[in-house]
Amino acid sequence: MQEQPTPEPGPGQALVEVRACGVNFPDTLIIQGRYQFKAEPPFVPGGEAAGIVTAVGDGVDLVKPGDRVISVGTSGHFASAIVADAGTLIPFPDSMDFETAAGFVLTYATSQYALRDRARLEPGETLLVLGAAGGVGLAAVEIGKAIGARVIAAASSPEKLAVCAEHGADDLIDYATDDLRARLKELTNDRGVDVVYDPVGGAYSEIALRRMAWDGRYLVIGFATGEIPRIPLNLTLLKSCSIIGVFWGAFAAMDPQRNRELLGELFAWHAAAKILPLVSQTYPLERVSDALKDILERKALGKLVLVP
Repeated sequence: MQEQPTPEPGPGQALVEVRACGVNFPDTLIIQGRYQFKAEPPFVPGGEAAGIVTAVGDGVDLVKPGDRVISVGTSGHFASAIVADAGTLIPFPDSMDFETAAGFVLTYATSQYALRDRARLEPGETLLVLGAAGGVGLAAVEIGKAIGARVIAAASSPEKLAVCAEHGADDLIDYATDDLRARLKELTNDRGVDVVYDPVGGAYSEIALRRMAWDGRYLVIGFATGEIPRIPLNLTLLKSCSIIGVFWGAFAAMDPQRNRELLGELFAWHAAAKILPLVSQTYPLERVSDALKDILERKALGKLVLVP
């Protein structure tokens, strides 16, 4: 931890007093130099934060002092104050507290983009969520239900599965004790699932792909196990199914208008209590290492948040 002067916003920028910081799996990759974008040390990690605008630079009319905003990026957010380009800040409603807002965008926007735009999930279809009790996994469970899908949640303990059930999952699979292949066959009457949401990777990916329905869509979200699976591509031929990559950050930069539309839907769902984000634990900023370790060891339920 270091004390540094409060930064000054330049032209087109805003100064944000940070009230809470979201902790995400990509943060653990970035500090190891294993993410798609490499930050040059020394740097401040942290991909998202929520706070209040306290000052703006010249030419800024999108936000003003007093606005409640969310900031996202690849790094720089584990701090008590940040400067960001005003055009990237996301206002959020008064109905959402700072802790929820700090952990909202990266997980829910990723899952919304994945299920809405990439998989085009339809009401009545069956969605399998691997790693369903984690941040993006639990968001996918809730969004799948909000869309009208049947949601099968897979996680590694009864405690995690209980959280998935509380957030709307229709069926549960404990892949620490259940046979994933047999359980999926049983739950779908051997038809298979329409969409797989996979932020985990590793050994369960091929099993899930083999249990897909005809014309299914397999969403590649990330690799929390640290293992990138090697998939036999003949499986896509036999199932006439698709393997689809999901990179929300690049999408948000390339299509900001569509991203704003999806975020608007998410905030409306939150206001209507269709999605209820879970912040399972908060830490003081000084305990950032503990939070990152809990993410790495897959102990987190829902989101972990730092409070400066």
